[in-house]
Amino acid sequence: MPDTLPIETTDPINARILAVSEDRIQGYPRDPMGEIGRLAHLPAETVRVRLQAMLRAGVIRRIRQTLLATSLAEGALCAWQVPADRLDSAFDTLFQKDPFSGHVVLRSTDAATPGSNYKLWTTLKVPQGYSLEKHAAYLARTIGAEHYRLMSAKKLFALGVGHVRRRGMEPGARADEPAESVAVQVTQLSDTEWKVLTALKREFTPDELTLDLWAARAREAGLSLDEFHAVAEELNRRKVIGRFSTFLEHVKPLASGERVTKFNALFHWAVPPGLEEAAGKEVGRHFIMTHAYWREGGAEFRNVNVMGVAHGTDKAMVLAHKAAIDQHLVEAGIPVGYTNVFWGGRSEIKPSEISPFAYRDWCRSVGIDPVSMAE
Repeated sequence: MPDTLPIETTDPINARILAVSEDRIQGYPRDPMGEIGRLAHLPAETVRVRLQAMLRAGVIRRIRQTLLATSLAEGALCAWQVPADRLDSAFDTLFQKDPFSGHVVLRSTDAATPGSNYKLWTTLKVPQGYSLEKHAAYLARTIGAEHYRLMSAKKLFALGVGHVRRRGMEPGARADEPAESVAVQVTQLSDTEWKVLTALKREFTPDELTLDLWAARAREAGLSLDEFHAVAEELNRRKVIGRFSTFLEHVKPLASGERVTKFNALFHWAVPPGLEEAAGKEVGRHFIMTHAYWREGGAEFRNVNVMGVAHGTDKAMVLAHKAAIDQHLVEAGIPVGYTNVFWGGRSEIKPSEISPFAYRDWCRSVGIDPVSMAE
């Protein structure tokens, strides 16, 4: 291999790797580098050194095994109404000081619409045994929120952020069949399973990227490699494991100077009660959608009940994708009573902590009795 490897996502070999590694390695792979290489038609060692170079340069912001956090902790999309003069400090507090807030995004609409005064949006996961409502109330007091709305997911229809794979995608491009509908329910785990998950989900440093990727994590969990594989594969069977993934910046320029995306749009649709699942499956089959859920927005958001996220480098093209989805819903016989777009601005993303042990430690660190935050 040359001493200096290309780090741009547009490099032909890097693009082949990223088109697979961002969101196509579903479940738990025993040999992540080999599996990426198989799908990208490249040697595993080429995959390893290219990912290592991009991670070291900051082009890739993290590499990790993701979990289906909706199966491990109660969660919600949270919209916060915060006074304008406190918005930036509220953003910083949730990103820097709350390990259980994941995506933190400032959003705006093109015109004054229902809910447009909710400018701070986050995801929140509260570990098993603790109360989502109590945690949100604590955060609201901490950041000075005037109002907030928790919107838990009832069904999941799409989840997979593959920016490189979606480049140049035509509006309306979709799967031949409706998306799968996945129920959201929390799975109870043993202490050993939590140890394996804790070792699984931690980000890899560049030096940790080896062809025998899981050996060190098995030692960390106090298990043999075969035992570690067996527990991880059982968790995958129980739909706790998400995917092995590389993550690029959503909005910020990469270290290479590139932008893989610029516009982050949260789409809202209100469909008649009883058609939420059917609508979500039609929205989720569109390849542009990185997320699609059934969530109840309530009166604050004119009772929208299907939501999804799409990304792009051109605002008009993102809107063209939405127009194609809107038309498809009409053709599928699903009336939409109201729809809206919330555009993302400043954003930060980190994995939400989901360990009950970490939650107890956090409570004590901020002077809260963990018992008072229990369900």
